[in-house]
Amino acid sequence: MIKKFVIETLAEDVGRGDLYALVEPSVDASAKIIAKSDGIVAGRKYIDVLSELESFKLVWFKSDSEVFLKGDVIAEISGDSHTILRIERTLLNMLLHASSIATLTRKYVDIVEPYGVKLLDTRKTRPQLRVFEKYATRCGGAVNHRMGLDDSLMIKDTHLKTIKDLKNYIQKARKQIPFTAKIEVEAETFKIAREAMASGADIVMCDNMKPEQIAEIVAYRNENFAHILLEASGNISLDTIESYAKSGVDAISSGSLIHQANWIDLSMKMD
Repeated sequence: MIKKFVIETLAEDVGRGDLYALVEPSVDASAKIIAKSDGIVAGRKYIDVLSELESFKLVWFKSDSEVFLKGDVIAEISGDSHTILRIERTLLNMLLHASSIATLTRKYVDIVEPYGVKLLDTRKTRPQLRVFEKYATRCGGAVNHRMGLDDSLMIKDTHLKTIKDLKNYIQKARKQIPFTAKIEVEAETFKIAREAMASGADIVMCDNMKPEQIAEIVAYRNENFAHILLEASGNISLDTIESYAKSGVDAISSGSLIHQANWIDLSMKMD
């Protein structure tokens, strides 16, 4: 899957061929990937595949999930000039995209970790980039939520509109879905959260609730259904996530890790 992604990403940029290479013959060359801002590395495993495919040498000074500071040399590249200049944008785009997500994710993780809360990503990913973007959140320290609809059964508010008897539905679902698949129910009120617990959910997502509302559900869970996991979600930002972590939930999910990640600054400089 990674190889296919890298091949298609490079092909998108190269098109029918690099016009630069038509003018002069190739020469031996080397370059450095330099950080122009602080961040967290992600994308190395994809760029390693690019190196193998395009036969250029790559020496890393930073690993995935490792911190880099402005001015750090992240990697050195060597090979023929045509190759290095052809893969430059593809390499930087993959490194920038993944590292930017990992960098923002780490900011969230640093806030929630002291409270023993897991940070989860979501399915709010760009089309065809789910595996890549969720890999980037892992590099930042998050835990992947569902990769897709076949991962676990989540019953959202839209699903609940079609279900007349939640307990009966969950009982039937247990006979149909894989033994290892969990069932999660999205709850927008205390009433729905209680019903989900009583109906046999493995996880209850407290969606678009205030931290104090979630704290009440946590207390109810602890007293009556200690085995059930609680997740907080919905419009949670860097400014508010600590208050949610203090509520006692087991995990917090946020699509912002991906769709709010602003690109950091990296560049390639030829020696």
